[in-house]
Formats: sequence, C-alpha cells, structure tokens
Amino acid sequence: MMEELENFEALGLKAEIVKAITEKGYETPTPVQREAIKHIINSDQDLVALAQTGTGKTAAFSLPILHRLDTSVKKPQVLVLSPTRELGIQIAKNIEGYTKHLPKVNSVAVYGGASIEGQIRTIKRGVHVVVGTPGRTLDLIRRKQLDFSNIQWLVLDEADEMLSMGFSDDLDAILEGTPKDKQTLLFSATMPPEISRIAKKYMSDYAEITIGSKNIGAKNVEHHYYQVRAKDRYAALKRIVDFHPDVYGIIFCRTRQETKDIADSLSQEGYNADAIHGDVSQAQREFVMRRFRKKQIQLLVATDVAARGVDVNDLTHVINYNLPDDPEVYVHRSGRTGRAGKDGTSITIIHGREQGKLRAVQKMVSKEFTKKLVPSGEEICKTQLLHFIGKMKEVEVKEDEISDFLPAIYEKLEDLSKEEIIKGFVSLEFNRFLKYYENAEDLNAAASNSRDKRDRDRDDRGDRKSRRDNSNFSRFHLDIGQKHGATPKDIITLINKAFKNERVDIGQIDIMKSFSFFEVENDFAGEVPDAFNGIRFKKFDVSAEAAKPRPKRRDGKSFGSGKPKSKRGGNYRFDSKMSSGDSKKRKKKGGKKRKPF
Repeated sequence: MMEELENFEALGLKAEIVKAITEKGYETPTPVQREAIKHIINSDQDLVALAQTGTGKTAAFSLPILHRLDTSVKKPQVLVLSPTRELGIQIAKNIEGYTKHLPKVNSVAVYGGASIEGQIRTIKRGVHVVVGTPGRTLDLIRRKQLDFSNIQWLVLDEADEMLSMGFSDDLDAILEGTPKDKQTLLFSATMPPEISRIAKKYMSDYAEITIGSKNIGAKNVEHHYYQVRAKDRYAALKRIVDFHPDVYGIIFCRTRQETKDIADSLSQEGYNADAIHGDVSQAQREFVMRRFRKKQIQLLVATDVAARGVDVNDLTHVINYNLPDDPEVYVHRSGRTGRAGKDGTSITIIHGREQGKLRAVQKMVSKEFTKKLVPSGEEICKTQLLHFIGKMKEVEVKEDEISDFLPAIYEKLEDLSKEEIIKGFVSLEFNRFLKYYENAEDLNAAASNSRDKRDRDRDDRGDRKSRRDNSNFSRFHLDIGQKHGATPKDIITLINKAFKNERVDIGQIDIMKSFSFFEVENDFAGEVPDAFNGIRFKKFDVSAEAAKPRPKRRDGKSFGSGKPKSKRGGNYRFDSKMSSGDSKKRKKKGGKKRKPF
C-alpha cells in the first residue's frame, strides 16, 4: 500500500493541484503530508497532527482542502490561523502557488502592521480562504467584516506557538464564533497541556497523527553546548562562528536590546550579520529576510517572537545565545535547522548555573547534548586558513577576463618563489586574523576551573566564604525605594522575575527613601540592565543600572562600612532561589550576616 502512495497523484489530488506542486519542485509527500492528505480528503473528522517544524505542514492541510473547496461559493470557507504575520504571509503565498492552475480560488492574508481597509476591500470582493493572525482576525470579526457562517475548515497552524505567545483568549473568542459542523485541523510541533485543552473543548472525536514522537527534536539535528562564564558569552559566540566558516544560521537572543547589541557588535567587527526584532518595521524586516534567504546575510540575530514564521530550509546552525526558559521553545528553535532531510546543528552557550535548565531541555528533546570546548585561537586560525585554501582551489578561473592582466602580474611576481607567493597571499588574508587571536585566553578554563571549583566547594562543604567577598559582586541602582513600599523580599522577587528564577547569588540590599541598591555576582552583572527591561513593581516601571562606586571616607573605608542603620535593608545575604518563607526562617534562626560595606 505504501508503494502506491509515493507520489501526490496517487493520493487522489486534482490534476491541477498536482501540476502546480510538481512545478514547485515537490516530488513525494512527507510523512505528515501523506497521512494528513489521506485523512482530510476522505473524512470530515477533526484532526490533530503533530510533526516537527519544517516537515511540510502547510501543504499537508492546504492541498486536500483546496481539492475539496467549492469555488462557486464566494464566501470564506477556510480560516487558517497562524501565530505571526510572517508565517501568515508565507502560508498565503504557498496557497497562491498551489492554486496556480485553479484560477477561481481567491485568498487573503489578514494581519497587523498593514492597512486593514485594504484587507477589508479584498474580503468584500469575495474570498474562499482567509489566512490570519488571531489579533487581526478577531478585529475584523468585531467590525463585522468577516462572515464565518460558511466556514467548512478551521486550521490552527503552529498552535503551540500561538498559545506560547498569549493568544489563548483570542483563539477562544474566534473558535466560539465559528460553525459547529466545520472540520477543525490542529497542526503543532509539540503537545503542551493547553493544546490538549483546546482539542478537547473545540474538537469532537478527533483523529491524531504523530510523526516521530511528541515533544521531541528532529532526528537529524545534533545538539552541542559550550560552557563559559556569563561575561565570556559574546567572546565564545565569535569563536564558535569563526570555527564554522560556512555557518548559515540564526542566533537566538532573549531580548530586543540584546538582539540589537549582538547584531551591531558582530557587524562592526566584520561579520555578515543583521537582526530582526520587535522594533524593526515590516518593510525593513522583509528587506533583511530577502537578503537572508539569498544568503547575502550569513547570520540572522533574532528574538523568538521575531523569528516565528522564518521559513528557510538549508540552515546549517541554530545558535542559542541564551537558553529559553521554556524547553518547548528550544524544540522550535532547533527545528529550524536539519530540514528537508539535511543535517543541522543546534548550539547552546551556557554558564555554570544553567545545568539544570539544560537537563530540562535534554529531557524534552530526548537527546543527550554533546559538550564541546570553545576552540582556541590556534584551532580557529587553522580552520579558517584551510577553508580559505579550499575556496581558492574550487574558485572558477575565468581565463578570458583575466588573461590581459596576467603578463603584468607574472612580471610583478617573477622575483618571488612559489613558496614566497603562497606565504604572501596567506599573510595578506590572515595577518589581522592571526594578530586578533594571538595569545587568546582559554575561555573553557575560565568556565570550568574557578566556577566549577566554587560550586563543588559549596555543594560539598557548604562553604560560602568566597561568595561573601565583595569583589565577587557588582552593585546596581534600582529606581524604587521605601516610599514605593519596597522591601528586601520585594527586591529578591524582582531579581527572580528578571532572571526567570535562574540561580543568581545576591549580595547586599540597601533600601533608601526613593531608590535602592542591590548586588549580584559579577558573572551576571552584564545581563542586569536588559533583564530588568519590562519589569514592574506595583504600578511602577523598574529599571536597573550600574551604581557609581561608593565614595571613600578619610580612613580609606567606603561609606556604609560601619554598622548598618536601622532603616536600611541588606544586612543579610540572600540567594535568588530562596523563597520569601526561607528568608523569614533564616532571620529567625539568626542566619549569618554579611558584613556591610
């Protein structure tokens, strides 16, 4: 039976559809396409299809729906909901290509950031397929510009992404307004509990297709990680990129500001990189994406939200500058490489305190991650040099175009031997590169020796002496204080929230009348301003910035190095993993005080 279903025509699709997809280069259906097409063509039963990103889910639901579509009814019969405008636009373009030889089929993509009036005009002219983001779709429904009374198929594409982006309420509102006798098709890469809730609430007696296993990564993706100190993260990123000269991939960052900073720094240092994030206009984003798809950009730096909808099949690497807080987000990130049967690599940069988070991700993807050593300067130079020589051997020599210049070149080089010419060209290409990595420090030694030893000391003996050394901490100014109702417990809670409950050692906390100071260990100091971006305390927006050094007294000590005043907090050492209950118990038991400045 499997032999009969090795091409699209054997699945029973219309000849016009088969012709269109053949012209697009489709030869045989992927497993999810084969199973979904068979189901949708032959049944009205609802369907949940679980398959990794990049396995052809758009064609899996579009082709059989287009096969069954009634073009004589010029009202929306198909609603496809996608998490982002980029993915929505991509789905609409794919559907347009699939209907190349079905000219009577009209579709429209509706999404924010574009003229709603233009979208309304297209709808009024008569459309069969509506592809939309939840927000814009709900807006059009409330304006009474979308009539879903004739909807026959409702598709939730990348449903887990929509839920992770906070569209649960919008989805509920849209789904409740659609006919009960429609066929609902839910496509997702993972199966979190919220997906199960939607399936049970809005789908009746649904079939389920699972390609591979639920909630795991793609089989042909290798997972590597590099462990460094937090302050060495960017230096490690550059070395990893330099060690892979043919890298073509996405670097995922946690915040918009971090994305901007990383992309700007890479560009200024000569790397072929650009960024997409929430502050980039749609026109600029489309310009960047066109260049990226044409491989005019080697590295795309992006936030998770901005990267949703990026559809590029031949990425060699995905680089996680930070581990995501949700392991399922990692599944989506890593699924952007290793597509279309090709191998891919997902690289993650972590510091010593992220081992627990890494274990959670490994459990999700059901794969052991391989620990790699950050390459040395010598290893990078050797790799780059051999890559350059390989490119030179493979370059196409255009004799006709250079023949007129060769006599002058030969004359210029006639007093040099072959070895001298080779050395000269290599030096011309690599002198600056070799100089940059001359005496480069071992980032692995910085990550594994001092930090791991300190962690082992703490675990084995409970020795906290090194953590109490003021030199291990950096001090920050926080723009809330006593008049805002802030307490030490509140400051700890804010730091927990800013660092997503990541284990961060906290030093002294000083609460003044209108502002506060707090300390965090040096390894996390560079991340504090960005981490506090968007954090709120009660009704106040909170920002943190590096505090100015304490002024010195005449005796050479810093002000505040005596006995702390009664209204000042911070005479206790707090740990960011400590709950408020733990801190209270510690005070009652007379926990060790940290000497104030």
